Amino acid sequence: MGSVVTNYRFTLFLGGLAGVNIFVTFLIQWYVLITIGPGTETDALFAAMALPQFVLAVVSGSLMRVLVPLLAGEDEEQSRHDAWSFFILIGAIFSGLAVLLYSFAPFLVPFLVPGFSDNGKSLTVQLTRIQLIGMVFPALSCVLWAASHARRRFLWTELTQLLGSILGLGVLVWALPRYGIVGAAWVGVIRAILQTLLLLPAQGGYCKPNLDCAALGKAWYRMKPLLFGSVYYKTGPLVDRFLSSLTPVGGLSLLYFGQQIYGSATQIMDRALVAPMVPLLAAHAKVGNPAIFQYIYRKQLWRVTCLTGGGCLLLLLTGEPLFRLLLDHGDITGESLRLLWWIMVALMGFFIGSTVGQILSSAFYAIGNTQTPTKVGVIGFTLGVLFKVVGFFRFGLLGIAMGTSLYYLLNVFALYILLEREHRDAVSR
Repeated sequence: MGSVVTNYRFTLFLGGLAGVNIFVTFLIQWYVLITIGPGTETDALFAAMALPQFVLAVVSGSLMRVLVPLLAGEDEEQSRHDAWSFFILIGAIFSGLAVLLYSFAPFLVPFLVPGFSDNGKSLTVQLTRIQLIGMVFPALSCVLWAASHARRRFLWTELTQLLGSILGLGVLVWALPRYGIVGAAWVGVIRAILQTLLLLPAQGGYCKPNLDCAALGKAWYRMKPLLFGSVYYKTGPLVDRFLSSLTPVGGLSLLYFGQQIYGSATQIMDRALVAPMVPLLAAHAKVGNPAIFQYIYRKQLWRVTCLTGGGCLLLLLTGEPLFRLLLDHGDITGESLRLLWWIMVALMGFFIGSTVGQILSSAFYAIGNTQTPTKVGVIGFTLGVLFKVVGFFRFGLLGIAMGTSLYYLLNVFALYILLEREHRDAVSR
């Protein structure tokens, strides 16, 4: 049975490649933070990412979860035709959304950052508009990633993204001293374009889109619960930006940076352990192998739990000195470093919950069940907003972080109970 689980050597290599990729992405944000220092400009940049990231999380995130199981195991030619149909359709949808949000940004953005000064709000609007220009390309990349993952071409997606990130870092080092925070925002757009162009050849020869194909209908049927639920519970980053904008200047940047550190580690495990698992789960679900299906997700669940728990222990033992080594440069003060360290401690539940939750949610998506994770997400997010608000008024930034951790851990507990119940029902049928 061990043969059904991703080969250890491949997992390590893919994880190492994803790690380098995420590290370069982290370097981009690290370079901005230590060069400019946490303050009005970095707060505006990180707040400006919230609206585009929200749209991408709702639509592209849902699409990725649906497309990989849908395209996995299908005929190569049919998969290519379906992928091109999705590519053209998503490009058109996101282009329209980008134009719409670009027009309304001056009205929407100030409501997301009520604690910013007038200058801070004006800068956030400017940077948001730049981010919206580049929003189309990550959405297109999402379709390309899904098609490649369905064909189990995981290495190519990582290599192209890594190359785009390295080129983006080089442009940032050149642009930041010359154009400041606006240059940093444009680098994000350039990086997104490069990654899409590099990944596009793997799609294969162009096929005329067929908007009446069965795959689009199936995708929409599976995506509806995710989309409608995600519109609500994916607003978490918007809530975080709203609350942290009310803290002293630089607080939003520190909270965002702490979340990104954990988010980077989560992405590494997602790409090394979760992404290769999904096509396997989908294939066994289609042919009716519940025992193997359960073995695969339990095996990966155990690995991820051990890795995240070990990572948190390592952070507790070495995190603060390591932060000082990496971040005690430029305009970052010792007080900011101490606050970042405590934010990281408070966010440990977020790290464990988000990573383990990827395994559990992906198992549901592999069997075509998008409703259960959505319901759990909606209920959990409602409680999470309450936890964050209460935590904010009690402990400020640290309270937001603690509320986030509690929310993610409760979600994981609920998903695990429901997935085990789903498996027992499948075996008994």
